[in-house]
Amino acid sequence: MADHAGPAGAEGTVRVDSWIWSVRLTKTRSQAAAACRGGHVRVNGERVKPAHTVKAGDEVRLFHEGRQRIVVVSRVIRKRVGAPVAVECYVDNSPPPPPREFVAPMGLRDRGTGRPTKRDRRDLDRLHGRQG
Repeated sequence: MADHAGPAGAEGTVRVDSWIWSVRLTKTRSQAAAACRGGHVRVNGERVKPAHTVKAGDEVRLFHEGRQRIVVVSRVIRKRVGAPVAVECYVDNSPPPPPREFVAPMGLRDRGTGRPTKRDRRDLDRLHGRQG
């Protein structure tokens, strides 16, 4: 397979924010950099800045969009590639995503019926699982 990313530097390293974006863990590079600055990215257990370099064999932990992603770098790339190629660049050890909860239909009221009564509000709270 052709190397879509080109040479990755003298030691085979690349910036962590660029790599996270390149393998499609985030949608934009600025999101990846913001995650690093916010402390949501760890490389081999250490919080890192966006300019930190990663190499093959490093473990990258990313908390993004309410989900923990744990990946091991298997190939260093610089440029964003297609999804089939991106998946080959890391080994995903992430826990499975949480199941999507069934969203109960909202209690819809007829238009013009006014504000809900105290009884209606309590019924809605009970329906949503909130204790009043």
